[in-house]
Amino acid sequence: MRPEGLRCLRCDLELPAGRTFGGCPRCRNQNHPTNLSVVYDETALARAVNQSRDSSKAPGMWRYRQLLPVDDEDSIVTLGEGDTPLLRVDRIGQKLGIRNLYVKDESRNPTGSFKDRLASAAISVALRLGMKVITGSSSGNAGAATAAFSASAGLPCVMFTTQQFPLAMKTQMAVLGTYLLAAPTIIDRWALVEAGVDQLGWFPVTVFSHPYFGSNCYGIEGYKTIGYEVADILGDDIDHIVVPVGAGDAFTGIWKGFKEYAQGGLLDEVPRMHAAEIYGPLEHALANDLEDCIEMPTEGDPSVAVSVASNLSTYQALNVLRDTGGGARSATNEELLQTQHDLARLEGIYVETSSALSIAAIPRMVEAGLIDPDSTVVAVLTSSGLKHPEITDAYLPPIPSTTNLFEDALTVLEQVYGFDAIGHKTVEMSNGGDS
Repeated sequence: MRPEGLRCLRCDLELPAGRTFGGCPRCRNQNHPTNLSVVYDETALARAVNQSRDSSKAPGMWRYRQLLPVDDEDSIVTLGEGDTPLLRVDRIGQKLGIRNLYVKDESRNPTGSFKDRLASAAISVALRLGMKVITGSSSGNAGAATAAFSASAGLPCVMFTTQQFPLAMKTQMAVLGTYLLAAPTIIDRWALVEAGVDQLGWFPVTVFSHPYFGSNCYGIEGYKTIGYEVADILGDDIDHIVVPVGAGDAFTGIWKGFKEYAQGGLLDEVPRMHAAEIYGPLEHALANDLEDCIEMPTEGDPSVAVSVASNLSTYQALNVLRDTGGGARSATNEELLQTQHDLARLEGIYVETSSALSIAAIPRMVEAGLIDPDSTVVAVLTSSGLKHPEITDAYLPPIPSTTNLFEDALTVLEQVYGFDAIGHKTVEMSNGGDS
């Protein structure tokens, strides 16, 4: 659907749709950075919402193309992102005391994270606008996704990062043909992206200013489809959504998707949305009735949730909490690693520690009265554990050795793992063939 314009999420300033990437200029000049949101014709949007559940449509995010900011199908850049599984996780739910717990597993996207939805929508718009160079700032999932979709679109991509980032992320970005440049600091890399946008007309996909206002507003439209997909399965049975939140781009996009479904009559109301964070800027802003988040202290050991370990968040993320009656809570490194371990061992799902945050923060939300244990809760798992296996590996014991004798192997199993292989013996296999 062709956008009619862009609207500030704080002051409602309206701007024409086009090459506007720096958030709301009025709010930025007043030191209140805020992102813009894509605006569509309300009648056309309502009609498209009511047609969105047509089961004959192809799977993937672009089944909702009538609700996304591209009206030219030739501009759509897709690698099959979206349509990720919504899984009921009863074992984890039982451990946490949550009766109906689901996870939306975004690690199943093409590059292994939810950022594929952002990149697909953003770079599709870049093609439609005739942009020539894609850029961004990332040391992880956003960079990998931007690199992949830029390659698919046939557009060069310049990605600014730092030297300190996971090997898997670095390799993934590099092999996809991204022009990687390491800046001295995160703020430096944001400034370099902004220079590329302002001086050479590059198209930014990610956050690129400080204090930040959010990622590309067209890309955030891709995150709406997470909300659509969850609502298409659970409908009004959704009580709570928990999302790992840094800048709050996905958080805001999912909320917008639910809002559009509610306005179109496909949901009675938007579920309560909760932010799982590391340093607590949203929790602090709510507790102190602040208009904006402030930077929080980061003492102690570095967070293992590298992808989402921000000590600042955005106005629009705070607005989602207030609009839906949600709350924000954090989790410790120990809780994150234990949750990552539990998801893998109990449910067969290995996610990045940043993704495990949405589950790890739930007990504190229950304790605070934000979530009723008898309600239906959906936790968004944002990315695969294979994106940063070094963190997991550092907390795992070494693999024990054995000889080539099976008896020795059984002894090691019992001594090291406490596994009684004899006691777990199954029935004997038949010596005969098929009858």
